[in-house]
Amino acid sequence: MAYTSLDFGITCIDADYVSPGMACFYLLEEGDECAVLETGTSHSASALWDLLQTRNIAREQVRYVIPTHVHLDHAGGAGALMAALPNAQLLIHPRGARHMADPERLVSASKAVYGDELFHTLYGDVVAVDKARIREMQDGDSVALSGRQLEFRHTRGHAEHHQCIWDATSRGWFSGDMFGVSYPWCRFPNGDFVLPSTTPSQFDPAAFIASLKLLGSYAPQRMYLTHYGELAYSEDKAQLLARQIEAYCELATTGSPDPVQLQQLLSDYSLDLLKGFDTQGSATEQRNRISFDMQLNAQGLQIWRQRTAH
Repeated sequence: MAYTSLDFGITCIDADYVSPGMACFYLLEEGDECAVLETGTSHSASALWDLLQTRNIAREQVRYVIPTHVHLDHAGGAGALMAALPNAQLLIHPRGARHMADPERLVSASKAVYGDELFHTLYGDVVAVDKARIREMQDGDSVALSGRQLEFRHTRGHAEHHQCIWDATSRGWFSGDMFGVSYPWCRFPNGDFVLPSTTPSQFDPAAFIASLKLLGSYAPQRMYLTHYGELAYSEDKAQLLARQIEAYCELATTGSPDPVQLQQLLSDYSLDLLKGFDTQGSATEQRNRISFDMQLNAQGLQIWRQRTAH
């Protein structure tokens, strides 16, 4: 099935991005209202329509669409969803609002990286959202969903326009990329492995660690990751992320500036960490599994290194 029912009226929906278990988004139901947190891409919309139909939920009942930030695996489907959800408001970080109203810069930058054909395969059509339906959320703002409070906190480190959404009912954060990535294969019998996401182009290590502390200060019990699914919160996991951020920065500043060599260093470091878990499969299989994230993380670290060198 394309979705998994969680507790507290939350459903995790696979976003049909790259491969199953790579990215997800969430439907939150409370009373006769709903919110969609993250959007996936335009390819993701059909899974939401199927779920709404299965649950006998009218599209008019969706009150909010809430991306954590405007990277296209998180917000690329916002325009497609908003066009089909007549009563929904898009709630976005102020720095991301203009990109939702006019996504051309996002599209052009991504096409420059992926090329037109692969871009369309990954993201489909990226549609603009009517400015009148976009609400900019300031740090500390909140909205109510049938009385259920959702609080918005600005969380820099992965991107300048990143926000996390606190749901007091579940004592959980919809954390976007700010509590790292932990795919289904990262969940081991003796613990969960979590990787930070330092993808281009606004990685800021000090801000990242400060955001981790902010998330932890709410005493959360769970994180709703975009990559991927519900993850039990622990201070140990937050510390694991912080340690990796520090190690990444050291590798980026003391190692070779060559991107391939930096990716290799990051992979070796991650594989060494994975030895502490009850993993399945060979080291080669593990390296292949992390290669996509290591490539992106290396690119983000290179940009950070160049920016801070001046």
